Amino acid sequence: MGIWILNAQTVAAGNELVKRHIFMEGRTIGSIVEADGTLPDTAGHTVIDAAGKLVTPGLIDMHVHLREPGFEHKETIASGTRSAARGGFTTIACMPNTRPVIDTVDTVKYVLDKAETEGIVRVLPYGCITKNELGRELADFDALKQAGAIGFTDDGVGVQSAQMMKDAMAKAASVGLPIIAHCEDNTLVEGAWASEGEFARKHGLKAIPNESEAIHVGRDVLLAEATGVHYHVCHVSTEQSVRLIRHAKQFGINVTAEVCPHHLLLSDEDIPGMDANWKMNPPLRTPKDVQACIEGLLDGTIDILVTDHAPHSEEEKAKGVDLAPFGIVGFETAFPLLYTKFVATGQWTLQFLVNKMTSLPAQVFGLELGTLEPGKEADITIIDLETEKTVNPAEFASKGRNTPFAGWSLKGWPTHTIAGGKLVWSEA
Repeated sequence: MGIWILNAQTVAAGNELVKRHIFMEGRTIGSIVEADGTLPDTAGHTVIDAAGKLVTPGLIDMHVHLREPGFEHKETIASGTRSAARGGFTTIACMPNTRPVIDTVDTVKYVLDKAETEGIVRVLPYGCITKNELGRELADFDALKQAGAIGFTDDGVGVQSAQMMKDAMAKAASVGLPIIAHCEDNTLVEGAWASEGEFARKHGLKAIPNESEAIHVGRDVLLAEATGVHYHVCHVSTEQSVRLIRHAKQFGINVTAEVCPHHLLLSDEDIPGMDANWKMNPPLRTPKDVQACIEGLLDGTIDILVTDHAPHSEEEKAKGVDLAPFGIVGFETAFPLLYTKFVATGQWTLQFLVNKMTSLPAQVFGLELGTLEPGKEADITIIDLETEKTVNPAEFASKGRNTPFAGWSLKGWPTHTIAGGKLVWSEA
């Protein structure tokens, strides 16, 4: 038995919406036919009528935190993949700053085995750059790749030593996998949580300057040029970083980059007060930085959109901004936020948004995913672009409730998620 999606509105070249019927059998897309008024024979198959809804390739998120192993009170692979599915994501790449960190074959296999038995969407693990993310000794890249790691990152902390990062890049290049960098100079951020902007000045806070991120970006693009590695910049948030990445691309350096919805929709001037649900790393920057990130995404300097889904328990976030951990959840609000803010207002085309969350992440990381074509993986998301709903964290599938977007009224909510030919979530 297969699945027919009837009357699917799909985005074609030129941002044109084309109505099609899509058939999936097993894990692959079997056929896609134009909806010309004649319905296909659906006898014996599951039927989903997507009339009036957008149908896209399954969304891809290349920067998420599933917290398992070690922090199951925050999230598990089971709860995290349910949350991802609810947000329309069919492929997610998880960061290795768990406990233990993902720096051995055993931990990579643990994540993959858990994802196979308890997850409902595809999970791709990153391995650490350095053992225990301490920045002192490289992890075994060969073994991690063989076990299934798709790249190397010490996300959560920046690699402070330039020599260590250069060695890592050279080794990653030799095994044919990318370095994914959390860019942060520790000497410029200690003891601070807000960026150097209006909010920090108003409240007399020690602040995190933009240079804390951009210094590592500038250093690393030079090291990437020297080593030839594919270098990918995590969660870009500053004007200086955008400028450096743009310059590097102009010189042909193999650098790609990502940005999160919150760094496109919010600035430090939006922070309402000492609320830990607004505490994230990188922090919210100035309106100038927000505009630079938007422009960087539009001109291709920034390649893809990610969520940096980072769940924490309510008890942890209730400790106040000084003691609470950094991070917000992102799976279940990402597409509605971006659609409502940028597409519904006419600033972006629908095709642009869909590509930045599907085909382009697949291209950047060499994945055979992100397209609606016969013979390809049957990963599909169905989205209601019209119904308006309010963000209610109590309804999240994630264990995390930590979001600054509670109460926002949005359109563009996923209604069905199909991963590997299986209906893994529907709103009904």
